[in-house]
Amino acid sequence: MGLKVALQMDPIGSVNINGDSTFRIGLEAQARGHSLFYYTPDKLAYQEGKVTARGWPLTVQRVEGNHFTLGEEQEVDLSTFDVVWLRQDPPFDMGYITTTHILDMIHPKTLVVNDPFWVRNYPEKLLVLNFPDLTPPTMIARDLETLKSFRAKHGDVILKPLYGNGGAGVFKLSKGDGNLASLHELFSGINREPLIMQKFLPDVAKGDKRVILVDGEPVGAINRVPAKGETRSNMHVGGRPEKVALTDRDREICAAIGPLLREKGQVFVGIDVIGNWLTEINVTSPTGIQELERFDGTNIAAKIWEAIEARQA
Repeated sequence: MGLKVALQMDPIGSVNINGDSTFRIGLEAQARGHSLFYYTPDKLAYQEGKVTARGWPLTVQRVEGNHFTLGEEQEVDLSTFDVVWLRQDPPFDMGYITTTHILDMIHPKTLVVNDPFWVRNYPEKLLVLNFPDLTPPTMIARDLETLKSFRAKHGDVILKPLYGNGGAGVFKLSKGDGNLASLHELFSGINREPLIMQKFLPDVAKGDKRVILVDGEPVGAINRVPAKGETRSNMHVGGRPEKVALTDRDREICAAIGPLLREKGQVFVGIDVIGNWLTEINVTSPTGIQELERFDGTNIAAKIWEAIEARQA
């Protein structure tokens, strides 16, 4: 029996149909007989005890320049749906957080993927702090002197905003670099959030591995190699995807974090591994399933839907 599925996502007109994971999830849903409804986060509302969204019935197809068709705009009660996908990209700001609070009101009667309570409590750069034995030396702080002491101890470091995404605002600072105070001043002028600093891992030159987990189990990985002269491997900033196999260390990391992800309703997760170290656990809007499918034929979208359908059985 087909499921009623709502996609809360960024504007569909601008998605890359050959790279966007939400688009691939939508294609697979259609192939399995599920119906799609699409809306953007700004169309989500709470109204007198109901969680509603204003959006459109949706069909998708892998045709460049003609990849979606919308039905008539309508307002729907999301509690009448079987599944709602929380798939907008960060930044993880108060707008994002508010959508998780609103979607909490219909979950789990309506299955929200990933579980919005734990998406809110487990932003990618914070969840890894539960696994210090798996991560490189890490500091989260706002105080400049505290950040300076960490760099003095560890030498070359990476400095980045705590709630950033896509490689934006990521800086490599060598031991003698004189820009830490200036960068601290810059970030402090933007918001009141702490910064995250990690010991620089030279292995990033060989790539930053994205491992995909479905229901806490690893199902494959791609390697993202930085462009020449870059330390960032994000595909948003020119990183190149490569085929790669899961290593014993990757499986060890997944075995350590998988039970927690499964317990907290994080169906579709992407973790970042540099060398032997876990650097991020992405639960908000992970990517990588299309690249993995092209490399080895693994249909991750089908595995995701199998996990969801099992919950709805």
